[in-house]
Order: sequence, then structure tokens, then C-alpha cells
Amino acid sequence: MAKTDKKTVLITGASRGIGAATALLAARRGYAVAVNYTANAQAARDVVQQIQAGGGSALAVQADVADEAHVLAMFAAVDAQFGRLDALVNNAGVVDVTSRLEDMSLARLKRMFDINILGSFLCAREAVRRMSTRHGGAGGSIVNVSSAAARLGAPGQYVDYAAAKGAIDAMTIGLAREVGAEGIRVNAVRPGLIETDIHASGGLPNRVRDLAHQVPMQRGGTADEVAQAIVWLMSADASYTTMSLVDVSGGR
Repeated sequence: MAKTDKKTVLITGASRGIGAATALLAARRGYAVAVNYTANAQAARDVVQQIQAGGGSALAVQADVADEAHVLAMFAAVDAQFGRLDALVNNAGVVDVTSRLEDMSLARLKRMFDINILGSFLCAREAVRRMSTRHGGAGGSIVNVSSAAARLGAPGQYVDYAAAKGAIDAMTIGLAREVGAEGIRVNAVRPGLIETDIHASGGLPNRVRDLAHQVPMQRGGTADEVAQAIVWLMSADASYTTMSLVDVSGGR
């Protein structure tokens, strides 16, 4: 097994948006970074190349987080490349096209919950098995990427996504209490309207601009602004912070 002296973070869904911004910032802060992606290998390679160009260490690793075999293989790849795991960022997630609940298919709901909920649970499970002092680990940090939608409900758009993120909030609270004495801190960030291409994938490419007037700060946020909160929660600077749900939402 390889071994790095650098603290190592695995970031799911790190080929774009908040995940990519977090990967780049974590590398600048001295972390070795495992860049997970589902399908866009070139985008993941681009993130890895940017990290390596800055003198950092990075690995692109393909996995569908909703597939347990993929998750196990991904963590094994991180073990083999870096020999340690100090942080997990559960960032991978999907939205779907705008819909009312009565028009949502079972296939849509299964995809939404499999990726956004089960994927985060599976990754958190594997991280705990490696980081918990109960299992011989040295401790670590888990940061879940939730959403302000967990508070707002996303009516008329994607109540299913909001409900999935509500589950992530509950998991954050419960897991933080479960592993708090085992050296693992568990927190979540809840981004609001952030300028990323996830909105286009949900059929609303102008969503941030159209709703910015609802934000007290009168603008959408950037992926890097969310990444700053995530990397702080990962770091020793947040050593006494666990079970926290940090809103990065401009006051919305």
C-alpha cells in the first residue's frame, strides 16, 4: 500500500461545480485529493491536472456512488494510492427537471434517493470504517453537502431533492453523535442559490439569476464560496465543530 504524508480527502462528484472547487481549494491547502466522478472522465482529469500543475497530489477515480460495488472499489483505489483517509466530502448529487410531486415517477424517485441519500450513506460507512478510532483509525472529518432546499422544501420544483437533502441533515446529526467520541467530526453545508451547471441539468439554467431577488444579499453564490466553508469544516481550524449544519445561502 502506498502512503502519503499529506492528509487525504475523497470528494465525490468532484469533476464540476462545488466538488471541483473544493478539490482545487483542498489541494492548495495541502491535501492529497481523490477526485470522484461518475461519467465525465475528461472533466475529472482536468481537475487532477490542475492540482498536479500546482504541485499537488491527486487521483481521479470513477464510481457511481449509488452502486455499492463501485463505492467499495473507489475506497480501495484511495487506499492503494494514498494509504490513508482523513476526510470525506459527500458532494455527489443530482436534481431532475422541475415537477410537482404528483407527476414524479417511481424511477425518478429511486434515482434521486439512491444517489443523494444511499450514496452518501455508503461513502460515510466506508469512511467511518477507515477513520474511526474504534476501527484503529486516526480520526477524521466528514462533510456532507446538503442544501437550503432541505429547509425550503422546493415546492413546485423538486420536493424529492429537498426531501433527500433533509435526510442528509438527519444523517449528519445522528452520525456526528454516533462517532463523536471516535475522533470523527461530521458536519454539513447547505448551499443556497449557487452558480453551477446543476441548474441546467434540472432544466432551469437561469434559476440563480431569476431567483436572486429573493436572496437578502441580492445575488447567487459561487462554488468557491461553498468550498471555503467545506474546507474549513474539514480542517483542524474547526476542531471543536461537529453536528453543525452551515448555511451558505446569502441569508435565504
